[in-house]
Amino acid sequence: MPLFLDLHDLPEGITAQHVAEMHQADLDIEHKYNCRGLTYWCDEKIKTAFCLIEAPNKQALIDLHQNAHGAIPTSIIEVNDTIVESFLGRIEDPEKSKNISLNIINNQAFRALMVVKLKHKTLRAKDINTVKAAIRGYSVSISNLASQYNGRIVEQTVSRFLISFVSVTDAIQCGIKIQESYHSVIIPDLECKIGISAGIPVSEKDSIFEDTIKTSDYLSDIAKGDFSITAKVNDLFEGENQNKPIHEKNGITVLNSQNEEFLMQLMEYTETIWSHTSLTVNDFQKNLGYSKSKLYRTMMNLIGKSPNTFLKEYRLNEALKLLEEQNCNISEVAYQTGFSSPAYFSKCFHKKYGILPSTFVYHN
Repeated sequence: MPLFLDLHDLPEGITAQHVAEMHQADLDIEHKYNCRGLTYWCDEKIKTAFCLIEAPNKQALIDLHQNAHGAIPTSIIEVNDTIVESFLGRIEDPEKSKNISLNIINNQAFRALMVVKLKHKTLRAKDINTVKAAIRGYSVSISNLASQYNGRIVEQTVSRFLISFVSVTDAIQCGIKIQESYHSVIIPDLECKIGISAGIPVSEKDSIFEDTIKTSDYLSDIAKGDFSITAKVNDLFEGENQNKPIHEKNGITVLNSQNEEFLMQLMEYTETIWSHTSLTVNDFQKNLGYSKSKLYRTMMNLIGKSPNTFLKEYRLNEALKLLEEQNCNISEVAYQTGFSSPAYFSKCFHKKYGILPSTFVYHN
């Protein structure tokens, strides 16, 4: 049976006890709607509650809430139990609460999400195996540090980590230690970039934490600097630490809301159009509403790259993924990633990575 996570915006005056009473009311009549309530999260501070319920469909869940207590969810998404547990730490009511008459859970679902990306600076044939070994070793260090700072690894690949934290302070401190670990040893031709944002699991989007994950991904992918966070994360850190600011020596870049919005718009547009060979910087100007000079200044300040360089490197990064999968030949990759010809693609690839794509494919 499908599993759903829903969002309830709590009116002023509604407490964790009220939410517990509504949860119990759901449990009392859930059999009438072929539903099974697993657990819930309640955050009195930001006035939100989230219910995790097995149901035949969304309408059955709505009918259950409507007839149990009248509180209709603001949003509902379908989820996977393993993913929910990875982000939020549980999929059932806490054991320690089961032996009391009313299961009051004042336990937030708000999370700080960190994305760590390990990227090749070059791909010189003589260094490829050395870099791969370095990535394997560094990945172990990242996993250990995540555990040390109470982080839960939600997703992990060879070059990307998605880690969930209840505490923003833990997320920041873990990120600092990951960067320190990276800088403490010489890792040839490898860079480590970190992005942290924070939010709730259910929004108007279809997937759990979709907006928050995207923001962390974008920060770790293209934001200037090795460690970037949103203004919200910065404010939450100060709130958890008696208004003590993040020390500048940690090398953390804080994006203001305007820059964060620009970054989201830039990436969302780029993701829909990047493979079109006819795409030019003029298209970015038109769709983002920036003049040529303002777009250039904004991107150099925020990303450290001109619009042309940004687009070219974005395409090269996508091309690298295709070459690693080895499902296409070099000419196919060139055209699929928006380059005008295989020869021009090979020239750009060599300039960025230090080897020809044919050499990379041979050694991969």
